[in-house]
Amino acid sequence: MARLAMTTDQIVEKLKETYGENVTTAELKAFCAMNDCGYPTITRRLEEYKSGRGRWNLTLNEKLEQTYQGPAGVPAVMDITETNLVPDKDSNFVSFGNFTDLKQVIKSGIFYPTFITGLSGNGKTFGVEQACAQLGRELIRVNITIETDEDDLLGGFRLNDPRGNTVTEWEDGPVIEALNRGAVLLLDEIDLASNKILCLQSILEGKGVFLKKTGKFVKPTNGFNVIATANTKGKGSDDGRFIGTNVLNEAFLERFAITFEQEYPVASVETKLLKKYASSLGIVDDKFCKYLADWGDIIRKTFYDGGVDEVISTRRLVHILRAYSIFDDKSKAVAICLNRFDDETKQAFMDLYDKIDNEVTFQFGDGTDDIQTLNVDPHPIQPQNSDF
Repeated sequence: MARLAMTTDQIVEKLKETYGENVTTAELKAFCAMNDCGYPTITRRLEEYKSGRGRWNLTLNEKLEQTYQGPAGVPAVMDITETNLVPDKDSNFVSFGNFTDLKQVIKSGIFYPTFITGLSGNGKTFGVEQACAQLGRELIRVNITIETDEDDLLGGFRLNDPRGNTVTEWEDGPVIEALNRGAVLLLDEIDLASNKILCLQSILEGKGVFLKKTGKFVKPTNGFNVIATANTKGKGSDDGRFIGTNVLNEAFLERFAITFEQEYPVASVETKLLKKYASSLGIVDDKFCKYLADWGDIIRKTFYDGGVDEVISTRRLVHILRAYSIFDDKSKAVAICLNRFDDETKQAFMDLYDKIDNEVTFQFGDGTDDIQTLNVDPHPIQPQNSDF
């Protein structure tokens, strides 16, 4: 069999002229017979055009080139330096707790690393976002995991050719981007990190960082600050509630100037928050919002007293409102949003809610005669309004 003299482009063009843009195995074998060339040779040449078993799309490579290159004059990848990173204001936001102090820290423009700790779903991250939104400050959020390392945070050399050539360029990580822009850097769930984040030591001192891979030193631009959120105080989770959290290096923690302890909002504030969120969903039911807030408040107080092992977060109350907007059934909304808990806890929480809201009746299954209820007053004295 003669050596194939055609280039890959010539093979593709000839196949398209004969069979069109899509070619099957039978057509490819016929092509090989007509041109006195081997089927394995042709399939190797057309490997990048293979679209399925026994099928080749001869325009596939062209589509990939268009995807990577983009239209003329438009970059294929968005340049973050030309993007406004100020978060959007959320009309449902209600300030509470340490929000005023947090906002004052950001507004000052002073480099003052801040640590925010508190139970899940109580608005730690949301509060930082809305403080930056109200102040018009850019925010760069990094979600920390056990795998987060120096390359993720500071940057590294990346391939700049989608076809896999070995040409690389340095690409700044989110921390360097925040340093250069004078933005607020939010290290979310920082207690999930390993000792690989110790590369931030000098940055937490406000001194910038030396990039050893490029030989450049990056100084912080005015306004740069670091805020971290966590469910723990960086000492791990002894009760097992937050699996995966780690004991952070003491020297690392010491570089955070202040720590805010974020609590759940009091019932009056949470009621206002839920009313606003309900309104945004088209729900007009102030009593339902108040019942949910009272219910959550009772469960949290019982949790703090050691009476139950689980807690209802503000986030979960919002989940219930969203479920209600979808199913138009309060009992179903509450029940399905409690399914994440074990059966005993779920039934106890439902039984308590049934006492607070006499308009809702849950249909328990067999065996619910043994439901353990929370031994608390379902109509507690409402706390005084706080500033928000």
